[in-house]
Amino acid sequence: MSIHFIGIGGIGVSSLAKYYFEKGYKVSGSDLNSSEITDFFKTLKIKIFIGKHKKENLLKGIDLVIYSPAIKENNPELKKARKIGIKIQSYPQAIGELTKRYYTIAVSGTHGKSTTTAMLSLILVKAGLDPTVIIGTKIREFNNSNCRVGKSKYLVVEADEWNASFLNYWPKIIILTNIEKDHLDYYKNLSNLLNGFQKLIKHLPQDGKLIINKDDENIQKILSNKQSSINNKFLIISYQLSKFGDSKKIKKILKVPGEHNIYNALAALSGARALKIPDKISFKSLSEYKGCWRRFEEKNLKIGNKKIKIISDYAHHPTEVRATIMAAKEKFGQSNKKIWLIFQPHQYQRTFYLFNDFVEVIRENPIDKLIITDIYDVAGREKKEIKKIISSEMIIKKIHKDWALYLPKRKIISYLKNCLKGEEIVIIMGAGDIYKIINNL
Repeated sequence: MSIHFIGIGGIGVSSLAKYYFEKGYKVSGSDLNSSEITDFFKTLKIKIFIGKHKKENLLKGIDLVIYSPAIKENNPELKKARKIGIKIQSYPQAIGELTKRYYTIAVSGTHGKSTTTAMLSLILVKAGLDPTVIIGTKIREFNNSNCRVGKSKYLVVEADEWNASFLNYWPKIIILTNIEKDHLDYYKNLSNLLNGFQKLIKHLPQDGKLIINKDDENIQKILSNKQSSINNKFLIISYQLSKFGDSKKIKKILKVPGEHNIYNALAALSGARALKIPDKISFKSLSEYKGCWRRFEEKNLKIGNKKIKIISDYAHHPTEVRATIMAAKEKFGQSNKKIWLIFQPHQYQRTFYLFNDFVEVIRENPIDKLIITDIYDVAGREKKEIKKIISSEMIIKKIHKDWALYLPKRKIISYLKNCLKGEEIVIIMGAGDIYKIINNL
């Protein structure tokens, strides 16, 4: 069987492409831009088309086309597939089909999905359960991949809420980390977002298990909603930071900093217990967890004769920005090293809807130097009218601090080379392409 992936460079779609490649399927794909991911596929001798999408990219003999949710309906490759009658699935629909074939554990929530999925997956591997894993980041232990193909019945999948993608999934266990306002370009308000998570929970079977963060107010709103009728359907397992006896133990053994990672570890531990994995295995695995790609990922660099520590982080929501800054202060605060943050806002609409939250987070968590660069334009998800009324310069103007400035991305490297004195902690933050400046440094 031959499968063509439109938008194969995306962190989600690429994981599914790798899954089918390892399963022995013939894979091809296309993307607007080249990246580490597309370059990797080329090393596997997979046919990758880079640049403008064209109908010619759809080779003869394709049996199935899987496309990124960001792909528009008028995409030439998609239109050709429809015209000649090739089966078509969106990425969430394709994942949804997999969730029906496996005993699926879906990790969902606004924050912490990737880290919790990684932690739980590594516990399952150490326990000998040989899971298949599809995740929105790269894991060192999986040969720096965002996919692991196992031979057992278990599938651990990161369940994204954007565009209600997760409503295609049919898991046996759901881990719900937290819920907060995000993706308002799709949901419009918190009420619609909560309704989306409520619908996901209803996908659990009668013997399913729901694992929740009991400290999260919005999760409690869903559970207390009398109209939801979900409380009596399946087993609900909860965890808490303050009242959960294992939180202190986890804090002692965890190598990745921050309170948010203690929550992630508690979620993974609860998932492991739901699968009857002995605690001894879970704690051992959590103690060995070193983090994953762009989640407080540390690198030591030398610029000229100046030594600095780079932290590459995927944070793109105000709460995630706060969590990463606090984790940096927790880990390096005693060293008196100066903390710099280079932030690339992700998506004009997110920046517009959460503008005041971004400003408040930065003001409440001051650092030594803040550089905000231009907003990352997310292909297929931006509105022209919003792009005209929001900018990174507006965030800096509203923050109004002498340690905060705007720089276009092309000027950041020269600024760092000229202004860093050495020994600083430099956080490179955002879900776009800002991480690429690390290679140029």
